[in-house]
Amino acid sequence: MRAIWKGAIGFSLVNIPISLYPAIRSEELKFHLLRRSDLSPINYKRIAEADGKEVPWEEIVKGYEFEKGKFVVLKEEDFRRADIEATQSVDIIEFVMLEEIDPVFFDRPYYLEPQKNGEKAYALLRETLKRTGKVGIAKVVIKTRQHLAAIKPEQNALVLELMHFAEELVSPSELKLPGNLNTRTRELEMAEELIDRMTGHWDPNKYKDEYRHALLHLIHQKIELGGRTPPEAPSARKRPSKVVDLVSVLQESLEHSGKGVAAKRAKAGKAESRRQKLYKKAA
Repeated sequence: MRAIWKGAIGFSLVNIPISLYPAIRSEELKFHLLRRSDLSPINYKRIAEADGKEVPWEEIVKGYEFEKGKFVVLKEEDFRRADIEATQSVDIIEFVMLEEIDPVFFDRPYYLEPQKNGEKAYALLRETLKRTGKVGIAKVVIKTRQHLAAIKPEQNALVLELMHFAEELVSPSELKLPGNLNTRTRELEMAEELIDRMTGHWDPNKYKDEYRHALLHLIHQKIELGGRTPPEAPSARKRPSKVVDLVSVLQESLEHSGKGVAAKRAKAGKAESRRQKLYKKAA
């Protein structure tokens, strides 16, 4: 895996040389637009709205729409004047408690790998952040754009997670959201019990992108069938139901979850019984 950026973490007089690596992979399936008759790929053209004519690259400029249909043109020198100097450093401004940061601010993670002579300072920063529960809030310029970021410990790695600036986030106050709506104690108790029954331990490997896997499976089937569509399997989708009586729905959900819990306990009991038998044989 190739580093996409190299620089250093800096705070006070500390300087840690690091390399930046993506911490996520894009799993989105990419499709091409094709002509139906011969599957020839379709290319995009730059068409002007005014007359429908194709515009060559040398005649294209960048403009900012400040009012509907009104633009101000920005030239390359304008972008250079506003450009932030790429310092090749992750400048930590301050350290804050991780629990104080709303998760909505986090955007995209990257792994930081120490370069030569940076291992000891890297490990020291990582372990200190782990012990204190804090993260470093920094600004970094990547590919000519300035980002807000947090430096977080993750197992043996330091992660640089790009963040949204506060001005980028839309306030939920702009939405029509319900208040308390006189929620009854019985409803709350049943909802809490249902959540308790459905509570487990976080294991990210349990969750898969089912749509992507189903689409890939269909693609492989079509390849095997020479492009023909395989017969459709019976749908197992649940139809949404109208919620009329919340208490009845919660009660039904509790009964359903109870069966699930009982099945899990029975499975666990059988597993324990098998272990006991194996233990007796071994003894």
